[in-house]
Amino acid sequence: MIQFGTGGWRALIGEEFTKDNVRIVAQAIANIMIKEGVTDNGFVIGYDRRFLSDKAATWFAEVLTGNGIAVSFIDKYVPTPIVMFKSKEIGATYSACITASHNPADYNGIKVFIEGGRDADEVITQKIEAQVSVLSAGDIKSVDFEDALKDKLVVAINPMNEFVDSIIDFIDIEAIKRANLRVLIDPMFGVAKNALQTVLISGRCDVDVINDGQNPSFGGLMPSPSAATLYRLKHLVAHEGYDIGIGTDGDADRLGIIDEKGNFIHPNEVLMLLYYYLLEYKGWKGSVVRNIATTHLLDKIAEGYGEKCFEVPVGFKHISAQMEVDDSLIGGESSGGLTIRGHIKGKDGVFASSLLVEMISATGKKLSELLGEIYDKYGYAYTAEGDCTFKASDRQRLYDKIYENKELPEFEWEVEKVSYADGAKVYFKNGGWALARFSGTEPLLRLFAEMENQQQAEKVVQQFKAFLAI
Repeated sequence: MIQFGTGGWRALIGEEFTKDNVRIVAQAIANIMIKEGVTDNGFVIGYDRRFLSDKAATWFAEVLTGNGIAVSFIDKYVPTPIVMFKSKEIGATYSACITASHNPADYNGIKVFIEGGRDADEVITQKIEAQVSVLSAGDIKSVDFEDALKDKLVVAINPMNEFVDSIIDFIDIEAIKRANLRVLIDPMFGVAKNALQTVLISGRCDVDVINDGQNPSFGGLMPSPSAATLYRLKHLVAHEGYDIGIGTDGDADRLGIIDEKGNFIHPNEVLMLLYYYLLEYKGWKGSVVRNIATTHLLDKIAEGYGEKCFEVPVGFKHISAQMEVDDSLIGGESSGGLTIRGHIKGKDGVFASSLLVEMISATGKKLSELLGEIYDKYGYAYTAEGDCTFKASDRQRLYDKIYENKELPEFEWEVEKVSYADGAKVYFKNGGWALARFSGTEPLLRLFAEMENQQQAEKVVQQFKAFLAI
């Protein structure tokens, strides 16, 4: 039952996410490392604030040390990007973070990273799944965690300062100091507070934080920064006079932004803002990489500066791989994850938030003004989304309809082409598009559309829902 999706292995606590299964995944990775002869490169382990994350990290470490692999154990909950940062720094071939990211509170999981601190690709996750399928509890080798610490098989580390310093060195901290901004942070009971607050206070920002306590239920909300879940942040930013509101998901690799008026800035728009800022105001060069569910306005911005936009399947591993091929300037996705050339090779909500603060500081313009500037140049595109739950018995029917039979609704707009590289993406001749794909992290069918106006976009999503009978 252990299967890796677009963002690692995630499962319900007490059902699939158990001590035995965590240890089996660790043994599978240890077997791969031994076979590949990379055990001397060590292994970095981190964890977030979810229920059982800290304990699961020790279970994982016990198995690795039992197989003779030295472990650098981050001894306090941290953002997932810190694990990737440290992995890249020490040259680890493999590393992991115990997290279920933005999933509901009753989930936990494991994100696996490979050389350079990148998300593990399908080749690696398939190797792990193949090993898992032939392992049992009797195959696991382990050393007690406290004994491993005493024998220095496990070394406790805290790379927070190094990570924060790397961001401060990357951004224009002096521009931020001059701006005297008021910033409100909502870590959504996750792990972003310490790192992000430290960066912003170093820039002399006036920083306040909400929803920063230990709360295994995430306050009853999904720890995913969206217009719905950031309602308190929206209200406070608008009514208390903050320049920007920043929300981050449970493990702080994704972000949600509120402008000075209390409006939610869609992740598509965050990507547009940062790419435009880097090209127009900083004078940097380079292509952009987006996944199939992300706005095509990025294509227009790239074209306006003589650059390319690359489309890849969902999963940040595809974005980072394509960025490496073309030395792209920025890559990101409509779910709120992005990274920049020169930073880590995975998504980082702390870094992206810091760069946004730099943007409004260096330009002297408000978020709403900069977004208006982009729309004035490149026109508008309107998006609609829909997450559809379905019965387990319906999955095969939906799969056959979409992937095997390649059936589509009778849309009102002329279809230019259809791609089945990841789900079913319909490209309309008017420049709009629609997408239906299964989530790689939750039992959902996700629907997306981008059209000339909001009514059209919502109509396309509804047509897909009606056609699929969900």
